[in-house]
Amino acid sequence: MNVPSDSEIPQETPQLKLLRRMVMTLTAVMIGGVLLTFALIVIRLSDRTPTLPDEVDLPDGASALAVTIGANWYAVVTDDNRILIFDKTTGKLRQSVSLDPDTQD
Repeated sequence: MNVPSDSEIPQETPQLKLLRRMVMTLTAVMIGGVLLTFALIVIRLSDRTPTLPDEVDLPDGASALAVTIGANWYAVVTDDNRILIFDKTTGKLRQSVSLDPDTQD
């Protein structure tokens, strides 16, 4: 069995060392990019549906036509041309806005 001596083992050139380091860096960056892309997809596709109360107490005779949600409020547009704005945490009526049905833009 012939064991090579230290002088017979090929030494890496500085260019080869640089190339090996660049390939390792590129591999690490690509793995990080794939993980980041996967994390962003999961975050974007997660369920972010807004929460509404189970029940909304509307004034007598009013029924809802549309609902919109703000940061700490939600609004209900009723069939009697009113917008009712409720507090999201307490569910109490904050404001009532009457719309004039004869006015058109």
